[in-house]
Amino acid sequence: MRKLKDVAKIIRSKNSGPFELTLDVIFADDEMFEKASKAGIITKEKIASVYGIDADTVLDIIEYPVARAIKATLIRPLPSGNLGEGDVYGAQQHAPLMEMEVDL
Repeated sequence: MRKLKDVAKIIRSKNSGPFELTLDVIFADDEMFEKASKAGIITKEKIASVYGIDADTVLDIIEYPVARAIKATLIRPLPSGNLGEGDVYGAQQHAPLMEMEVDL
């Protein structure tokens, strides 16, 4: 098993509005993107497991072949800027994905 950080070129997160978070996984080349897509390394269930959330909280997994990217959108635990919320921009939420084990 490898870690996602070892097969992806970029792993990042950002707000998708105040109530949602988008996780981007971008691969360096078409070959690795195709392998990752065919292997189904990013699913709602896997994202939910890594983040310790219910799979229903993961709204969508979208593949963008032209950008060699796979995006996951999930509901933020707290709205951006809400009292007690620690990452207003959602830019620090990708760390758990980096350590996710993938079978590639």
